[in-house]
Amino acid sequence: MLYLLVVWVPMRDADIRGCLRRRLVAAYGGDRSTLILDELGICSGLARVDMAVVNGELKGFEIKSDRDSLTRLPSQSHLYGKVFDTMTLVTGPRHLKKVRSSVPAWWGIVVANTNQNGSLRLEQVRCDGINDKQDGHSLVQLLWRDEALELLRTSGLARGLRNRARSYLWETLVVNVSLGDLRSMVREQLKTRKNWRVAAAQM
Repeated sequence: MLYLLVVWVPMRDADIRGCLRRRLVAAYGGDRSTLILDELGICSGLARVDMAVVNGELKGFEIKSDRDSLTRLPSQSHLYGKVFDTMTLVTGPRHLKKVRSSVPAWWGIVVANTNQNGSLRLEQVRCDGINDKQDGHSLVQLLWRDEALELLRTSGLARGLRNRARSYLWETLVVNVSLGDLRSMVREQLKTRKNWRVAAAQM
């Protein structure tokens, strides 16, 4: 009698990341106003989302492969909620049950499964919603100093601020510009930034 031994091999972060990138490029590749980013740092470096899409919204994508721990997810969730319009967790099957109840209701959930030929497919388990609790102070921290100063200039708020610290420029934006306008201004600045310090692809 012939027995078939099936060995379960946990998915790696790199496998899911590649599959997710192909999916995002397929969805947004024809839109020149969309930016796809890897490893976007937020909140002055306190967290780094795995992938982000910047267009009419700021969308975050966090990957938790079968080999990853969920230990940092609560703190990541808290920080991502300060910045992103939408969030999607892309996870392996091992974590699916736990993350359904542990991430906020406005997060989308996508599970990565293996096809019979060994390739990955991404399946939507829960659709994302809109985050209504963004924090202006966290949003403006996505801006470099010269970018914050330029936004203050275009808003007529830069008088006497040329030599002030970056934190002061951020605070001036938050105090004087509405959250809705800040969201738009930050997104546009990210899309027009030329010298990204992280891997980026302008679609």
